[in-house]
Amino acid sequence: MSIWQALAVFAAGICAGTMNVVVGSGTLVTYPVLLAIGLPPVTANVSNTLGLVPGSVSGAIGYREELRGQRRRVIRLGLTALVGGAAGAVLLLALPSAAFDTIVPVLIGLALVLVILQPRLTRTLRARRERHGTTTPTEGGPLLMAGVFLASAYGGYFGAAQGILYLSLMGLLLHDDLQRLNGLKNVLALLVNGVAAVLFLFIADFDWAAVLLIATGAALGGVIGARIGRRLPPTVMRGVIVAVGLAAIAQLVLKR
Repeated sequence: MSIWQALAVFAAGICAGTMNVVVGSGTLVTYPVLLAIGLPPVTANVSNTLGLVPGSVSGAIGYREELRGQRRRVIRLGLTALVGGAAGAVLLLALPSAAFDTIVPVLIGLALVLVILQPRLTRTLRARRERHGTTTPTEGGPLLMAGVFLASAYGGYFGAAQGILYLSLMGLLLHDDLQRLNGLKNVLALLVNGVAAVLFLFIADFDWAAVLLIATGAALGGVIGARIGRRLPPTVMRGVIVAVGLAAIAQLVLKR
């Protein structure tokens, strides 16, 4: 790896770490850079997952105030995310990436629709429950658990726009502030990246230089992302999510 390639990987790590904390999709920056410097696809994916873990840690710490009072959610959804992330990591080593090439842009598109319509859908669901005398499940119910498992499995497999999937699910099924949900999203992403990284350390090939460069950049980016993301009002944050999601869809479709 030349000095210019190393700088490119480091810069991509900073950008990815920042993006992941604010909304997600940092993999769409780091993964193409790793491919561009000559790493094979699976090695690039594994190295990327390992490298992004420190960014998830610094981002989760940066959102610690928003995580207060969410201990029960973190435990329930965190355990689900761990199992899903481990399943996705195993799938990465067992299945060809072509299996996900078609469905991933569709998933992101549906997630963006949910993000845009979430305030209206939430009001509609709340009004319907009031008419029928029912209450909103405080933890999102079985539907959220299933959704988090599937999103985490996808995150362990590849991870691009994983955060958007989490935010769309939680925004629809949990009645809470978007910033608090973003803090929870960062913890879930940390757990998924962490469990996948542990598995990859023992059963997959990766490039140590790329991992260290991304890790250093992502840790710095996580701090930056927390400072930026926590100051965004809900409407602006939804706009950022949609913009990043559309860019993700475009990149995934055009790379075919």
